[in-house]
Amino acid sequence: MYVFLTAFLWLNAQHAFVSCTLTSELQSKIAKVNQEGPYLGLIIPNSFELDPLLNNPGYTASDTIIDVAGRRFRFGAIGDQSVILVMTGLSVINAAITTQLLLSLFSVEGVVHYGIAGNANPSLHIGDVAIPESWAHLALWSWQRYGLGADNTLPLEDNGDYTREFGYIKFADFTSNVTGDSPVDNQLNNIWYQPEEIFPVDGTPEQRQHAFWVPVDSKYYHIAKKLEGLELESCINATTCLSTTPKVELVKRGISQSIYLDNAAYRSFIYNKFEVSPVDMESASVALICLQQRQPFIAIRALSDLAGGGSAESNEADTFLSIAATNSVTVVIEFVKLLSLHSKSWSM
Repeated sequence: MYVFLTAFLWLNAQHAFVSCTLTSELQSKIAKVNQEGPYLGLIIPNSFELDPLLNNPGYTASDTIIDVAGRRFRFGAIGDQSVILVMTGLSVINAAITTQLLLSLFSVEGVVHYGIAGNANPSLHIGDVAIPESWAHLALWSWQRYGLGADNTLPLEDNGDYTREFGYIKFADFTSNVTGDSPVDNQLNNIWYQPEEIFPVDGTPEQRQHAFWVPVDSKYYHIAKKLEGLELESCINATTCLSTTPKVELVKRGISQSIYLDNAAYRSFIYNKFEVSPVDMESASVALICLQQRQPFIAIRALSDLAGGGSAESNEADTFLSIAATNSVTVVIEFVKLLSLHSKSWSM
């Protein structure tokens, strides 16, 4: 009875959302495609990551395209798995809006997010495809007043709004041209990393929960392990190749923030503090929405540059963007095929 009531309320909430925001023609079109679902949602940041998938022989497009709220939802299949493709655009905000639209409007059974990313892990290389076990949004901060330190309570910390649990970066640690005996500090002081507030669909409205590291779906991650050893592209042409052979690597953590990270000092700091590998602008946002909506999720990110420079490959992202994008598509197609096979075995 409880399961039935929950499903009934959820369907009515979705109907109310659709009724308020869509024309009757669009509602009818969405209802029709949902009858053919459920689908696997593929969420893609930009066109240079979307186009290689659209042109890949492993993807079969259907004639159905639905445009809603500035987003284009493309329908098709990878192998025998029905998929919806949608491009988010840049940043955690766009990714969150797009993911919520996808899950609110369409019959979706899981989410795969893919694209390129910067790299903070010195043991990985350009062209490698990293699949983290968990993601965090690393740009929600409590910026501490100058003169206060690690032993001082943050504003509103006692109310449960902010926490010192996840640590901080002290700008003074990176001050240059200051002698060891100088009393000079840095007035930027400390930034404390904060978890996101979340409101799960199966929770009580307005009663917040918190999430910092958001794990990907354990079954998806187990399937992704089978991708290790997959052959990936290493050359743009006959004369321009990577110095290492790209590989699929399952890693511990990835982070997102609406910041293009091209700073070696900060890259080293977040790697040493949080043990992160890919750094991007969207994945954690997709992860948080999927956590709230209780949808299985995984992110697959090909590394296009060592954030802040310092690798053997010259020009990095400018040169090897196409290889990273191609490799991300290669991995996501193989992952979807494997997922489809496992889904059949789970349902038997």
